[in-house]
Amino acid sequence: MTEERLDPEYLLEKWKKNEQSLRSGRLKVFFGYAAGVGKTYAMLKEAHEQQTEGKTVVVGYVEPHARPETEALVDGLPVLPTKKYTYKGITIQEFDVDAALKKKPDLILVDELAHTNAVGARNKKRYQDIEELLKAGIDVYTTVNVQHIESLNDIVEQVTGVHISETVPDTFFETSALKVVDIETEELLERLKQGKIYHSENAKKAMANFFTTDNLTLLRGLAIRKASDHINTTNQQETQKSTGIHSKLLTVIDEKNPEMTKKCLRWTARLAQALGTEWIALEILEDLSEHSESENAKLATKLGGEVVTLESDNQRDTIIQYVKMRGVTDLVMGKVINRSRFIRLYRPDLEDELVSFIPDVDIHLVPYQSNKYLLNKYAVKKKNLNTVFTWKDFYMTLGLLAMATILSELGSYFHIGDQNLILIYILFVLLVARATTGYLWTAIASIASVLMFNWFFVAPLYSLTVYKQGYPLTLFFMLLVALLVSNLMMQIKKQAFYAMKREHQLEILYELNKKYLVTHDQKEILATTADYLSNMLDREVVLYDEQEVKEPNGAPIKGPLRSLEELAVANWVFVNQKQAGYGTDTLMGAKALYLPVLSNGVTLAVIGIEKSKENPITDEIISFLELISTQLALALEQNILTSERQQILFESEKERMRGNLLRAISHDLRTPLTGISGSVEAILAEDKRTLLPKETKQKLLIGIKEDADWLIRMVENLLSITRINEETMKVAKRKEAIEEVVASAIQRIRKSYPTSEIKVSLPEEFILVPMDSILIEQVLFNLMENAIRHSNCQSAIFVTVSLAENDAVFEVADQGQGLTSEQLKGLFSGMNQQSTPVDSKNGMGIGLSIVKTIILAHDGTLKAGNRPQGGAFFSFTLPLERKEQL
Repeated sequence: MTEERLDPEYLLEKWKKNEQSLRSGRLKVFFGYAAGVGKTYAMLKEAHEQQTEGKTVVVGYVEPHARPETEALVDGLPVLPTKKYTYKGITIQEFDVDAALKKKPDLILVDELAHTNAVGARNKKRYQDIEELLKAGIDVYTTVNVQHIESLNDIVEQVTGVHISETVPDTFFETSALKVVDIETEELLERLKQGKIYHSENAKKAMANFFTTDNLTLLRGLAIRKASDHINTTNQQETQKSTGIHSKLLTVIDEKNPEMTKKCLRWTARLAQALGTEWIALEILEDLSEHSESENAKLATKLGGEVVTLESDNQRDTIIQYVKMRGVTDLVMGKVINRSRFIRLYRPDLEDELVSFIPDVDIHLVPYQSNKYLLNKYAVKKKNLNTVFTWKDFYMTLGLLAMATILSELGSYFHIGDQNLILIYILFVLLVARATTGYLWTAIASIASVLMFNWFFVAPLYSLTVYKQGYPLTLFFMLLVALLVSNLMMQIKKQAFYAMKREHQLEILYELNKKYLVTHDQKEILATTADYLSNMLDREVVLYDEQEVKEPNGAPIKGPLRSLEELAVANWVFVNQKQAGYGTDTLMGAKALYLPVLSNGVTLAVIGIEKSKENPITDEIISFLELISTQLALALEQNILTSERQQILFESEKERMRGNLLRAISHDLRTPLTGISGSVEAILAEDKRTLLPKETKQKLLIGIKEDADWLIRMVENLLSITRINEETMKVAKRKEAIEEVVASAIQRIRKSYPTSEIKVSLPEEFILVPMDSILIEQVLFNLMENAIRHSNCQSAIFVTVSLAENDAVFEVADQGQGLTSEQLKGLFSGMNQQSTPVDSKNGMGIGLSIVKTIILAHDGTLKAGNRPQGGAFFSFTLPLERKEQL
């Protein structure tokens, strides 16, 4: 029979498909400094070369520029149909990412990387569509201009005077190949005049605004510099790894100056890319509970920075502590250059304070000129007006000041002194600070207490004028002390509030960790976490595991977040390992925000948190969920590791048992087969001249029969093992009567050893024990045979059954010479190195190994030893109650 040879072309194709499914797709960006330099043309030309090499190439989307040379190249490639969207009566043609994922070519061409998709598309931006393609293992060619790079956005605006709204995050280019498509600026302007880029009317407008010689020259230099930095980044990262020199940048987000912060973030991103290092954007807020993700935080994420949001009322100390904790080497801040000198007198610049506290950190100041020092401060106050002024605080302040006045009137009546009256008012100012929220009421109470003291208790009474010498100074210090003390009280309240919040978060984590410790099932862990989060956040929270998101049709629909549409969003998050749903740029119409639970780059679960108009999803909630997701990932990973460890132990036990059996079989087969072979050989060698005596021949035949019977019993032992489930190492149990099983075993042993005396002792009551009766009968047979053959004693052997709490105890004992210490050490291992055999015909073998395997499969215990009165005993236990099969 000739072996069929596999087709090498088939094997190569199969290997290529497998490799593509395992790796992420590669991105190549055709990069230029302006429209019309030939990016799309170069992309299509290279795509034809890839097609010639045998790759499957598809045009996903090419912008219809109406350029003959470009259109001619498109005609030579298969084009993917576009997807139509209707918005305000206008039909828009967009790239169909779902069709591309379904077709899954080797290479796909998607023009205009910075494009914003139509309303209704899954992703807001086209680069997000390309990220999905890369995640699916599809190589992508795309085009982009330098003005669309996020970190260069502010520089482009300064150079050209034109604000570019469509940008691409710098992180998108980290692992991409960049090919610069470049032509001379004069040639580009000539092409524009000839109408090869825009129509004549649009070309004139472009040449008057964006397409000027100076603008194009500066943009060209910027594009070449960006490409050079991109090439050098990898080399610098390798240098850092080899030398150990490492930089870490930190940018402070100033919510009072958002435009200045944007400039700082882009400057830091450019520096980090040039150095090839990581950087952090630190945002410090006084209250996270009413704060949603800021635009600057989103910008920092797009630029590739790690955004950290902390809650504190002391910006300086928080920055100092965080810089020391994270090992920051360079701090980037904005510098308002037109800040008034008067403000600097009572509020020094933050950067000046930081220089003295962290002298080892380099501080980079990005200058910024603002019309007002507190930019957009009024808008912030107006937005929070309802939370600053409340009638409850108003009535509380008014009531406490009135009570202070009444007590002061009583004190004045009893002549306790003006200094004590002042202390009464200061005391009630502290009570106002303790009972109300915000600095507004403490300031009002401080001023009002001074005025009321002057009005009611300083001559002339019921007037704000002061005639008594020294009292103006007294009133001034009273106001100063009241303001300072009330301010300290408010700071202590805030610190206590932050401490309570942190303690509450730690308490939640502690309670969850306690529940994780007693929960060993993945679905139970997810259900516990979902219930806990739902109660804490007062909204529906769901957690999906891999099975639910991969098989949405089989999942039960329970509630709005369990619908097939929401499960599809969760599935996208699980596959792409990114946030999606409400509040994001992907699948924005979902009813919840979905976050992945990640561990070592693997998605373990997906958290869905329901949106609510009354209770919006704030930074505090997001931070809380990220904290919980970290603990959840650890719990799930621990659960997976525990399951894998149990499986490994189970497999190793199976292999060990299999090895013991094989060693025992090889040991036991050798002696009886050798005896049979030798006896048969002696009989066959008999001839007329050398006749064997009749007695000798009879003895040889008896030996052959005994060895054959021994082999038959060994086969029965081996067959008994097949009744044990190989997957669970358990047996199918039924309640059997002890008397019947013991009687059956004794009946079998007497067939093989009719002259042996066996004494049986059973309990008086009728006992049913869960077991496999055939296997337990085999155990008793092996133990009795072992006692008969190896006790070297003609005395009786004893079979005893008794009860001990929740177990039935079986014992087989003899009156022989007993077991040596060497035999006891390796009695049930299946293969013993000792010189004196215990089990099998002439050596330790399969019998006791099978006994141990059967008893363990019954969840019982097995032991052996020597009797005080002489001889050896073997005993095993069987549980009286059936244990649940796992």
